[in-house]
Amino acid sequence: MWRDIPSVISHHYKAGTINWPMGIYITLVHVVAAIGLTHVLDSDPKTIMFSFVLWWGSGLGITAGVHRLWSHRSYEANFMARFFLMLMNSIANQGSIYHWARDHRVHHKYSETDADPHNATRGFFFAHIGWLYVKKHEAIVKAGRELNFDDLKRDPIVMFQKKLDPWFALYMCYVMPAQVAHYLWGEDFWNAFFVAGGLRYCIVLHFTWLVNSAAHLYGDHPYDPLSYPAENPIVSLCAVGEGWHNWHHKYPYDYAASEHGWTSQFNPTKMFIDTLAYLGAVKGRKRATGAWAMGMKRRKREEKEGKVQPKAAPRPWEVKEFEVKRD
Repeated sequence: MWRDIPSVISHHYKAGTINWPMGIYITLVHVVAAIGLTHVLDSDPKTIMFSFVLWWGSGLGITAGVHRLWSHRSYEANFMARFFLMLMNSIANQGSIYHWARDHRVHHKYSETDADPHNATRGFFFAHIGWLYVKKHEAIVKAGRELNFDDLKRDPIVMFQKKLDPWFALYMCYVMPAQVAHYLWGEDFWNAFFVAGGLRYCIVLHFTWLVNSAAHLYGDHPYDPLSYPAENPIVSLCAVGEGWHNWHHKYPYDYAASEHGWTSQFNPTKMFIDTLAYLGAVKGRKRATGAWAMGMKRRKREEKEGKVQPKAAPRPWEVKEFEVKRD
């Protein structure tokens, strides 16, 4: 992979497909994170703990918020819960809820094709971070125009954040943590800016990107043997429970994004949503365990009758051609 990067960069440069604004931004994000590493030992222990809290808080803004709520509508949340998740999502600073949900719906509909924003068949590096450095394939743009996003447009919280994008998210990601640490426990503003802001932000970005890369290439495929997404417990530890990806792509409407509960699978996002439901802020949680149980009975019957032969998921180097799937 690393050996091929220079030739890949040369190819995209000659083709004029490098996304210069995003590429420069992502590079600067890593520069700021590197500076943050040099400030860790100079930081107050409270700032380090605050960084961990922001990791989980911003992570929930992605997992429980823009992913399971706004992208998949796997449950309903009242105004206060949605507003809180919007704030946490802004700290995560991964683009507006509207644009994140738009691209994610396209990803699910056209997974592992040219219309997939982070197509894993193009390799780990592309699926992880490389897709941000190049312009979107024309199939992605076309697919995004074909889908309906009226539900997002009707949500005033989503549109409020979209209107303030990217300045509000940049403030919540970098400046707000520095102000909190400085005024509450006297931390040096720039220590907190680089550690609780920049370093924490970059790490959470990579944890999220692991869902697109590692969880699409490495792991078990118990629910859909032919799909790339896999059950990856390590990714779940990093991404607040989002690594049970074979189940999630099989049943994207399931609010748990996993078959089992917290006693069997690490999934703090499910526990968070369940807590909000207990408090009356969430309702209409959708589950797919019934569909899976019926599907298993049907599959076992068909296998017994010799109608179905289980197959393993194809790996990138085994696949010769991919076409955009149309429903």
